[in-house]
Amino acid sequence: MAATKYLKDFRIISLVVLVLVLALLDYHYGLHLGIEFAGGTQIPITLQHSVNPAEMANITGILQQRLSTFGLKQIQVTGIGDSQVQVEIPTVSPSEINSTVSIINSQGIFQGIVNGKEAINGSSILSGSVGSAQPIESGGNVTWQVNFYINTNAAQKFAKAAFGQANKPIYFFLDRPTSAIMLLNASTIHGNLSLSQTSELSTLQSTLVLEGNTIPIRTYISGQNYSSIDAFLNSSRTKYSTIILAFNTPNAIVQDANSLNYTLSFHTAQNMTPSLGAISINLTNTEYIVNTWPAAGLLSAPILNPGVTNGNISQGYVISGAAPSTLPLPAKIAYAQNQSKTISSILQGGALPVLVIVGTPTVTPPTIGSKFESVSLIALIIAVFAISAIIVFRYKKLFLIAPILLTTFAELFIILSIIGLIGTIDLAAVAGMIAVIGTGVDAQIIITDELLVAHGSDQHMIKTRLGDAFYIVWADAALLIIAMLPLFFSTSLISVIGFSESTIIGALLGAFITRPTYGSIITKHYSK
Repeated sequence: MAATKYLKDFRIISLVVLVLVLALLDYHYGLHLGIEFAGGTQIPITLQHSVNPAEMANITGILQQRLSTFGLKQIQVTGIGDSQVQVEIPTVSPSEINSTVSIINSQGIFQGIVNGKEAINGSSILSGSVGSAQPIESGGNVTWQVNFYINTNAAQKFAKAAFGQANKPIYFFLDRPTSAIMLLNASTIHGNLSLSQTSELSTLQSTLVLEGNTIPIRTYISGQNYSSIDAFLNSSRTKYSTIILAFNTPNAIVQDANSLNYTLSFHTAQNMTPSLGAISINLTNTEYIVNTWPAAGLLSAPILNPGVTNGNISQGYVISGAAPSTLPLPAKIAYAQNQSKTISSILQGGALPVLVIVGTPTVTPPTIGSKFESVSLIALIIAVFAISAIIVFRYKKLFLIAPILLTTFAELFIILSIIGLIGTIDLAAVAGMIAVIGTGVDAQIIITDELLVAHGSDQHMIKTRLGDAFYIVWADAALLIIAMLPLFFSTSLISVIGFSESTIIGALLGAFITRPTYGSIITKHYSK
C-alpha cells in the first residue's frame, strides 16, 4: 500500500503534527533538565514546627518568590510532608549557593524603628514595589540602594511615628533578634568618633530599643571577666533563649552557654562590629548613631528629613548602605550588588511564618550529570529495541518493527517534551518512561493478536476485534493512572513525583494517540 494511504489517516496525521509542534517548542524554549542531568544543588530545609497544607503552600510560595526575585532561574521549591522543604537550583557556583542559603535563612521580618517605636513593617510594603538600584561608586566607596512603597494606612502610621523626629534616625532592621543577648568582645567597643567606650555602649544599647524592650549587650575581656558573664547568662536564661556571638568567642564562654541550653547564633567578627556615624542636630550639638550592624539585623539608619516629620504622608522609602571600605573596588561592587539583590528579594517575598533550619547543600557537578544523561538515554534506547525484538520474535513479522519503533519513539519524545517544557526532566521521570515502554508491550501484543486473528476477515470483524483490543488497552491505562495518582499528589515522596508524571502522561498518550496510531498502521497493512 502506498505511503500516501497511511498519511491520510487522521490518527497518524495527529501524531506527526503533535511531534512537529513539540519539536518547534523544544527548539524555541529548550527542555528543563533536572539537577541529576544538568548539574545543580539540592538544599534541604526543616521547618521549626509542622504546618498545615495551606501554610506549607504559603512558605514554598514565599521562598519561590524570593529566589526568583534574586534572579535565579528554573528553581524548584517543594514541600515534603508537613515539616520539610526541598529547594533545587540549577547551579553549583559557591557564591550563588551561599546567596541562596542566605535568602532562605532569613525569616524576612522587616521593621523601621523611630525613637524606639515601630513606624513601618514588611506587611505594609506594596506587592511588586520593591526594586534595587545599580551600585553607585564615588571616591572609592560603593553604595547600594533598595526602594519600596507602602500602603496608605502604613504611610499614615509612619507619619504619626515620625512626627517631630526631624534629624533623628530611622533604624531599618531585617530579622531583628528577639529573646536574644548580644555578646561582644570588649575590643569591639573601641571608643571611636571621640566617644568613650561607655558612651558608645550606651549608643549601641539605645539602637536596640523597641517598644520599651531591648536586646541586652554584654562585653567580655579575654581571660578576665568570664565569671560575671556566666552569672549574667545563668540569671537570664528564663527570659532569653539565644546568644548572638562571634565565631572567635573564647571556648570557655561557648561551653558555658551551651551548658545553660542557650541557642548560639554565630557571626563573623566583621558582622558583630557595629558601624557608627555622627549627625549634627544643630550648630552646637552632635549625636552618634549606629549606621549598620549586621549581627543585629540593622541594614541602615537614614536620617529623617524635616520634610517628612511634619505630619505629611509619603509612601516611597529607600534602604541604603555601603560596601566595607576594606574590600578592593571590584569586590565592593560585587558586595553592593549582592546586598541590594538579597534584601530586595527578601522584602518582595515577605516574611516566613515559621523559622527554618537549612541543611547541608548537596551538589551534583555537571560532569556527573552528563553521565547520568548518557546512561539514561542508552537505557531508553535499549528498552525500545528490546521490546521491538520481543514483538518481532513473537510474531516473526519484520513489518512490525517500523510501526513499533515509530510509535514508541514518538511517545517517548512527546513525554520528554511535555515534562521538559512545563516541568523538569529528572531521573524519576526517565524511570517512568522506561516503565511506560514496558507496559506498552502488553498493549501492542493485545492489538496485534486481535488484528492477526481477524486477518482476512471482513471490515466489520476487524473493527470488532480492534474494539475489543482497545477496550482492554483503555482499561489498563485507567487502572495505571489511578494507581499513579497518589504518587502524583504526594508531598512526602517527592522523589517519585516525576515517575508518576511520566507514567500518567505515557498512559494517556498510549490510550488515545500512539496505540491507536499503531493499530491504524497495522490494520491498513493486514486488511484485504
